Amino acid sequence: MSNCVFCDIVAGQVPASVVYENDVALAFMDIYPVHPGHTLVIPRTHVVDLASCPTELVGELFQVSARLAPAIAAATNAAGFNVWTANGKAAGQEVLHLHLHILPRYDDDTFGLRFPKGYPEEAPREALEELAVKIRQVVRR
Repeated sequence: MSNCVFCDIVAGQVPASVVYENDVALAFMDIYPVHPGHTLVIPRTHVVDLASCPTELVGELFQVSARLAPAIAAATNAAGFNVWTANGKAAGQEVLHLHLHILPRYDDDTFGLRFPKGYPEEAPREALEELAVKIRQVVRR
């Protein structure tokens, strides 16, 4: 894919501090880390986001992440970690190549997704069921 920095990293055209690699995935240190140890796990093939990724590949990326995350937490003395991905500009995706963030977390860090004002507010069961029906209909397509 032209103009994709992650594809350029896979091709060896852009330097990266590689943590792990196999035939389908590459994990490397984020050049703009939130915390030391912030690592990205990407597919070697160009896939824009989680919604367009084949399920077998999603599984492999999460297996790699599950293997790396505890090691990253141990190496950085983190109290925990997040594994997450942003899908689309509204969700904060800046590089349009699927990537999972492994982010070491600390008791006193200030990073985090923020819940909206008024959260938590329990949703009415009827509204939850109505939306569940819509989602099931889309999944069946």
